[in-house]
Formats: sequence, C-alpha cells, structure tokens
Amino acid sequence: MAAAVSAACRAGRRLLWARPAGHLSTRTCSTPGQRDLHLGRNQYRATKVASQIVVNVPETKVSILDNGLRVASEDSGLTTCTVGLWIDAGSRYENDKNNGTAHFLEHMAFKGTKKRSQLDLELEIENMGAHLNAYTSREQTVYYAKAFSKDLPRAVEILADIIQNSTLGEAEIERERGVILREMQEVETNLQEVVFDYLHATAYQNTALGRTILGPTENIKSINRNDLVEYITTHYKGPRIVLASAGGVAHEELLELAKYHFGSLPSIKKEGAPVLPPCQFTGSEIRVRDDKMPLVHLAIAVEAAGWCHPDTIPLMVANTLIGNWDRSFGGGMNLSSKLAQAACHGNLCHSFQSFNTCYTDTGLWGLYLVCEGTTLEDMMHYVQREWIRLCTSVSESEVARAKNLLKTNMLLQLDGSTPICEDIGRQMLCYNRRIPIPELEARIEAVDAQTIKEVCTKYIYNKRPAVAAVGPLEQLPDYDRLCSGMYWLRD
Repeated sequence: MAAAVSAACRAGRRLLWARPAGHLSTRTCSTPGQRDLHLGRNQYRATKVASQIVVNVPETKVSILDNGLRVASEDSGLTTCTVGLWIDAGSRYENDKNNGTAHFLEHMAFKGTKKRSQLDLELEIENMGAHLNAYTSREQTVYYAKAFSKDLPRAVEILADIIQNSTLGEAEIERERGVILREMQEVETNLQEVVFDYLHATAYQNTALGRTILGPTENIKSINRNDLVEYITTHYKGPRIVLASAGGVAHEELLELAKYHFGSLPSIKKEGAPVLPPCQFTGSEIRVRDDKMPLVHLAIAVEAAGWCHPDTIPLMVANTLIGNWDRSFGGGMNLSSKLAQAACHGNLCHSFQSFNTCYTDTGLWGLYLVCEGTTLEDMMHYVQREWIRLCTSVSESEVARAKNLLKTNMLLQLDGSTPICEDIGRQMLCYNRRIPIPELEARIEAVDAQTIKEVCTKYIYNKRPAVAAVGPLEQLPDYDRLCSGMYWLRD
C-alpha cells in the first residue's frame, strides 16, 4: 500500500500554484444589504455568503496527553472519518549512513504486527470498507486511515498497532528491498521528481535537506532491522506525534482512544528531542545535459521562508501571481498571469508551474518548466523579468486577484475529511495549532502591492538562485548570466 503513495507526497513537496480561472456562472444579486463584487461586464457575485459559511466551519479541538502527544479533531457530522498519525520525523533527521530509513519503515508498517499478519491486516481493512495508507516527506511521516465513523475505534487501534508493534521480520525486510529498488527505478523515469531531487541536492548541498527521501541504492541494500528499530525508538515519541481526525468524530471519544492506545508512548523529557539539523541554502546549479531528450526540464528557485515566518503568506500570494500554465489551457493572451501571456504568445514552453515549498526553517520559492531547447534562453529571460517585476512594479489589481485565487484554492483543497485531516495534522506539527480560516483569510487580505514588492525584493532581488536542469541545455545561459538576471541596473 505504501507503494501507492503519489510521487508528490513521496517527494514531500507542497506546491501552491494557481490554476487559471475557468468560466464562472454568475448572476445579478439584488438582495438588500448585500454587497456585490463587479467581476466584468454584466457579471456580479455576492460576497456575503462566503463569510457566513466560514462562521459555520466546525471548531478544531486540541488536547494534549501526559506524554506530550497531541490530539486534534474537527467534527463535521459526516458518516465517514479520516484519522491519522502525523509524526515529526522524515529524511531530514537521517544521516548519510541511514538515509532512506524513514521511507523503508513506511513500507514495513503494513507487513504485519505482533497481533496481525499482513494478510489479517489487509482482510480487516477490506472488511471494514476502509482505506489505509502512508507517506514520507522530508520532515514528516504520516499513517492514516479513512473509514466509517462507527469504525473509528478499530481504525485508531490499527494505527497504534502498526507504529508500536510492527514485527519488522527479516523475510519481509528482504522482500521490501526489491519493492523499494523498483520504486526508485519508477521515480527515475519521472523527470519532475528527478529535477526536484537535483534542486534540493544543489540548494541544500552537504545538508540533510539535500538528501533524497528514498535514499541511495547502497543504503537500501544495507538497511537492517536494527536500523528500523533505532529510528522508531529515537523519533516515535509523544511530543513529536499528532493524532488528527476529521469527519464524523467526537473529540472526547478520540481523546479516550488516544489515552488508551498511545498513553504508553515515551516522552522526550529524559533523552531530549533530536536537534533539527541546520540546512543552509547555497546558490548553485546542477546541469545534466542530454541532447537526445526532446524537452528540457528545469527548476529554478531562491531561498524562501519557513512555515512560521511572517513572510510566508506574502510569498504564497507572489507564487499565485506567477501561476501555472500548460499548452492545453485556453485563454491565450487573455490569461491573468503575465508570464503565461508571454509563454503563450511566444510559444516559449510546454508548461510551467510556480511552487512554494516550505520547511521548518527554510523553503524554496521558484518555478518548474518544461520547454524545447531552442526556446529555453528566451523562456528564462521572461521568467526572471517577471520575478523582478514582482519586486518593482506589481499592481494592486494583480495582487487583489492573486489573493482571491489563493483563498479560493486553499478552501477548495479542504473538500473532504482526508484533506481536512491532513491540514490539521500538518498545521499542528508546523504551528502547534490549526490556524482558523478567518485568521488565514485576514492574513492574506492584509497583503498589498507594497508588501509584495518588499518581500520579493528581500528574497528574490539580487539573490543567487539554485538551478537544476535536465535535457538539451545548450541554450541555457551560464550561471553567472542567470545571476545577473536577478536584478535590474538603474541610473
């Protein structure tokens, strides 16, 4: 089941990019006292209803066990629920010797426990009509189950059994080596995954974030049961775990289940918490030239802010301003993104995606693109020109559109118990609380054009980027020239 994890989750990325707005059905609203927002010729949309919906969002309740484990839930009264364990442990806490252990352990979690064999576990999940899965990122490991609300106690018990009583048998370990090695081969055929691994390797070279999540081949072949047990003993402790749930779940019931099943987990008072390895950003590049490839796959990024930094929200708005584009999109020159207009008009690329990847104390803000080798130089020129425009001359109308789009995308992501549960677990690890939607909207709304200029100047202007590229790279400007494109000369 672990092998079914999507490539994006496996790489630990959280890309916040804008989707082009499609056709919106509109109507004229004339309700007294209701403010109308003019969207265009003969098009209006009421804005009062949205604030009423936000008020009706269920409260996220949080409790803390004696051993430090946090329990957070949102009860929306559904007949189904999602419950999961969010653990502050990923490839960032590994070293060169055991890199890949967290991902290996994720595979082993479903291979049997002291109470259940692998077959028994699969049959039990199937008979419940539930879904059990996991994924590993650079800073987090997640195990979650989606089931009927009436089966919440069994789902919690299964999750507790998985992380506390896995047998980690030698035969299963040997079998999973082959599975992971085949998974690595599949990842290597996904050029976007390859480029982002290269990007981390060059941006955070010689640091923990520069390592891949799957680990090198030699580590996969050498990881043994003692490595897995040591990783669990070191990192799977109360204060580093969040039990999150969303859907039809009563917080009091979840809290009692947490006390019963996770109350014996150790705290970190005696040994202390593992120190978060510092990761320094380095402006640099990795080029893998292959003129036989039909297209160039390239990522360029600057160092951004961590989750809790106040500049994170403005950077998200700036990320939405750049947006994303693909040749299959309609709109042409009428697209809202200036970069999309240039790419469409000049036929400069096949697609591009702006991304903002956040970690605890750092991040990557940049763009991933796919284009032909003959248009690469022009595309890079327009990308950097658009970045500098964010620092110097972005308009209030553009920022207002990006803020609305960012809020819309964030709310659209919360379209079920599973994404809501993931949002709760991630925010509890990142912020030690879940930010209420009205607060998040207020923080986004506080961003204006001047804020974007100041923040983008701080992180983009005259900064040395990290670049990773694969393909026919003959026309990719050399690194010094790319650096010179990060500023404009002035009189």
